[in-house]
Amino acid sequence: MSARLGIIGSPVAHSLSPAIQGAALEAAGVDATYDRWETPLDDLPARLASLREPDCLGANVTIPHKQAVLPLLDEVSPLAAGIGAVNTIVNSAGRLTGHNTDGGGFIAALEEAGFGPAEKRFLLVGAGGAARGIAFALRAAGVAALAISNRTASRAHALADAVGAHAVPFEASLAGYDCVVNCTSAGMHGSGAEDALPCDPATADPGTLIVDIVYAPEETPLLRAAREAGLPILGGLPMLIHQGALAFELWTGRPAPLSAMREAARAALEAP
Repeated sequence: MSARLGIIGSPVAHSLSPAIQGAALEAAGVDATYDRWETPLDDLPARLASLREPDCLGANVTIPHKQAVLPLLDEVSPLAAGIGAVNTIVNSAGRLTGHNTDGGGFIAALEEAGFGPAEKRFLLVGAGGAARGIAFALRAAGVAALAISNRTASRAHALADAVGAHAVPFEASLAGYDCVVNCTSAGMHGSGAEDALPCDPATADPGTLIVDIVYAPEETPLLRAAREAGLPILGGLPMLIHQGALAFELWTGRPAPLSAMREAARAALEAP
């Protein structure tokens, strides 16, 4: 019997994870399927209970359940506990452990692009779950400085206090940073803010890397503006692939087939 994996959230219809993980399982020769598990909040306890069955390796968790799953797990990794959010669950003999691979995926994407985060100065725009995971990972990577900006200032201050960063005013200048990261949904297809710019790359120093964790579209309005300003850019697809690769390795104990995952992600994005 094939083992089961899937993604838990609501909505999950547009998730690229089934394409990426399905390709990874096939390339690695793992006899398992990866499905979309649409799960309203009221159904979450039953869904988690089903993960304990012997044929289930685990699951990914996405919006809006990354925090809600915490009390339903047997164990949470120290990193995920610090972040306060889980995006990957591993079933081991009926025992569920929560992990968070978002930050690790972000760091891997930076390093793949030739940008080591150590001793660099970072600004994160946004203070939600994605920003939180990235902020913890950057702190662990030994950045020189970490600033948080958010439209709701109290949220920026709360995240800054949690990770030992400092909050700066929303829409402040981007000067003085080596890397600026959009952690909001501004510019994302279907967000209602497809044309929004979360910050102004024209205020950044020459050479500042502008990162957008949004991956659909591949070039967001922010990345387009940054490119037109002559700045280096990095989109959200590599982070998505690398956080998925870390999850794959947790479930299977095997190295993730990154090239197959990249090809599948790009094909899924380009599909009509």
